[in-house]
Amino acid sequence: MSLKEGKMKLLRNKSGQITLFIIIALVIVGLAVLFYLFFPKIQVAFGLTPKNPQAFMQNCLEDDLQNSANKLSLQGGSLEPQLYLLYESNKIEYLCYQEEYYLPCIVQQPMLKTHIEKEIKTAVREKVGECLDDLEKTFEARGYSVSLSNGEYQVELLPGIIEVSFSNVLTLTQGEEREVYGSADNPQKKIRVLLHNNIYELISIANSIINWESNYGDSETTIYMNYYHDLKVEKYKQGDGSKIYILTDRIKGDKFQFAVRSVAWPPGI
Repeated sequence: MSLKEGKMKLLRNKSGQITLFIIIALVIVGLAVLFYLFFPKIQVAFGLTPKNPQAFMQNCLEDDLQNSANKLSLQGGSLEPQLYLLYESNKIEYLCYQEEYYLPCIVQQPMLKTHIEKEIKTAVREKVGECLDDLEKTFEARGYSVSLSNGEYQVELLPGIIEVSFSNVLTLTQGEEREVYGSADNPQKKIRVLLHNNIYELISIANSIINWESNYGDSETTIYMNYYHDLKVEKYKQGDGSKIYILTDRIKGDKFQFAVRSVAWPPGI
């Protein structure tokens, strides 16, 4: 074989390999598109979806709920803090603040629990809509006739948990079988999502610390740790007279941190 013939053969082999790679890439892209379009049916076929609507919503929303709770916990309870201190790349909201020196702080979020509930509700709103849409598609793909009424959802902080409850009524019909979820007549079939998280307890401690700061200009952290053995309370004083409080559940690792500026002294005094 001549040198010229060898080069031509090599070029043909490379051209064939490139064509093969292009075909494989197109097949992968096509499969990805089909998977995206028919994902609910694929889930059903392989038994990947939960067996009931409550479990479906739990599975769909839980991660977003956890991420939202984590973000709020690191930022003093607000998605977009307005009055904040930048600390370790986090915008930590002042929950009690006084701009002047020598004066006790003014509470910024007197209804902290309610505020955080509203913030979580806002944070998961888009995902809630997606989950309800996927819920309908998934059970229709299983052969059910699906009726889902319009409704609201509420977020509530409770001891040990964050609860998202839905007022939507879901009716699933298949042949002679009919299941209703969310009806007021059957509270056991209420559609809700639960996240195990101790933010309720942590903000209760935060409120107590804020009360001390607003009245006396400081708080004694060891009192809380002596009483609540699973609680870690850290206080870091900043150069401008501000303080960062970090509350941590030693067992579960849940955390809540916030900023305070109260009875601050001028630099050098």
